[in-house]
Amino acid sequence: MKVREKIVEGYFRSWLTKDISVLEKTFAINAVYIESWGPAYDNLIDIGKWFKDWNDHNNVLQWDIKQFLHQGNTCVCVWYFQCECGGNVDGFDGVSIIDFDDNNKIILLREFQSKTPNYYPYRV
Repeated sequence: MKVREKIVEGYFRSWLTKDISVLEKTFAINAVYIESWGPAYDNLIDIGKWFKDWNDHNNVLQWDIKQFLHQGNTCVCVWYFQCECGGNVDGFDGVSIIDFDDNNKIILLREFQSKTPNYYPYRV
């Protein structure tokens, strides 16, 4: 479990440092990555293209892990993400469901987001 947590932590950190070399150590060749707002990539080459394109125009400011949950080859990671895109800063809470192969490489990563800040409509 700790090995997989370190892999995920290193991957998130690679977005802050824009270190594309982490991808090859992290993802299987045929990995599938589904972003929280819809785009999907179905191999390591496309994941790398997306990483480079996104980082050429945007900046990750924060990607903090709040919690890990593990079951079998699946890891659930709860996090907060903040970025600067086109001069605008935005952030949201999220969850990644991450499936690993037997070599501890990611074969499927699905992201889900929750807008922040949260609000309580029934509080006075």
